Amino acid sequence: MPLSASTLVLRAKQLEIEAVRLMASRVELADLIGQLIHALQRERGASSIFLASGGQRLAQERQTAMGEAVHIASRLDERFASQLEAGQTGQTGTASMVSLMAWVQLDLATLPALRHSIDQCQTTAHDAVAAFSRLIAALLELIFHLADVAMYPGIARPLVAFVYLVQGKEAAGQERAVGAQMFASGTCAGTAQQRVQQLVEAQQRSFQMFERFADPTLLAAWRQRQASAAVAVQDGMRRTLLTTPPGAALVHDDSEKWFEVCSEVITGMWTLEMQVVQDLRKACEAQIQRSQADLQDSAGLLRQLLDNPPPHTHAVERFFDVAEQPAAAPVLPGMPDAANGPADVHATTVTSLERLLRQQSARLAQTEVELDAARRALKERKVIERAKNALMARMGLSEDAAFRALQKASMDNNRRLADIAEATLSLTGLALPPQDDDRHQD
Repeated sequence: MPLSASTLVLRAKQLEIEAVRLMASRVELADLIGQLIHALQRERGASSIFLASGGQRLAQERQTAMGEAVHIASRLDERFASQLEAGQTGQTGTASMVSLMAWVQLDLATLPALRHSIDQCQTTAHDAVAAFSRLIAALLELIFHLADVAMYPGIARPLVAFVYLVQGKEAAGQERAVGAQMFASGTCAGTAQQRVQQLVEAQQRSFQMFERFADPTLLAAWRQRQASAAVAVQDGMRRTLLTTPPGAALVHDDSEKWFEVCSEVITGMWTLEMQVVQDLRKACEAQIQRSQADLQDSAGLLRQLLDNPPPHTHAVERFFDVAEQPAAAPVLPGMPDAANGPADVHATTVTSLERLLRQQSARLAQTEVELDAARRALKERKVIERAKNALMARMGLSEDAAFRALQKASMDNNRRLADIAEATLSLTGLALPPQDDDRHQD
């Protein structure tokens, strides 16, 4: 039996609602991943001090963070299972997203062994930080893929803001761990000092993008937190880390103070992260309600069309009715006919259709620019990251040096950074000579 037009129109609107509900489901998954990242960040920082101090500092803090991370990881495992079950209805996501879920599960499976080696102080603070950071990087990549499917500006913009806030917060978490390791060891290591500087710059880049997509309320809250006393104290201690000559002594006891003040700053970011999630939930629900209202309007319009066929249909029916004597051949609504002259056509149905089309066109025109900006930001991030990785692999640059090389090329050629990144990826050989002090050092 062939499908009717009304069935197709209604089904299209229902699919739109299902797509928004799917987006809402992915927001919940991103929230849960964000919670796990937050717990792992705290465990990483405490583990760094624990190991650098020979197991003497932050043992209880580490155990608390570890317990929270284990609990959230269990919830995430259940969520992954439900996402795969939903795959029967097409809700799992892309193949790359499922592969990232598998990668995350593999990394989570290594945590018990890592934690045991930390318990026994059988690994270094640096290696522990690197292991935690590798897992968190996979979780961040999964959040990025979840964000790459937003369809509406009310969802897309806060979701992009969420991605960059979480990314900047992770750089802040890495800075907390590296700085804690430096203070707890009592010595300023030049390589660690360089990493701190690079992490500060990474935060600046991420937070610039966050500010671009944050709504005014969120942006005001962010700037207020940036003016807090904790940020000022962190800046002072950060200057100590960055200006102390390599090999010079640092104050052991400052490790816990550094951890506490960084944790306060990161907790502020976490509060904003939860606020963005709440905004995303509201945006998804609002979009669902709008779509449901559209569905009801569409259903009413279709009933009106079925119950009140266009005037021309009536005219044709009367023309071919054997019980009637037609006065003239039927004509389209609004055209004069031979019997009655100019027609005063009641065009309620046509007007309703036109009004609906105008509303849809206006809404599309209003949202297209915002959607394009969100999509472009996500796409450019991918291109820039790939270009950085290409420079690092081909020329032995550190991540920060690779980014600076792209920035310099952008300024020298007066071209957008994303355009330079695309050009870099298209080159078979690179004309950017690495400088000795920019090479990655371990």
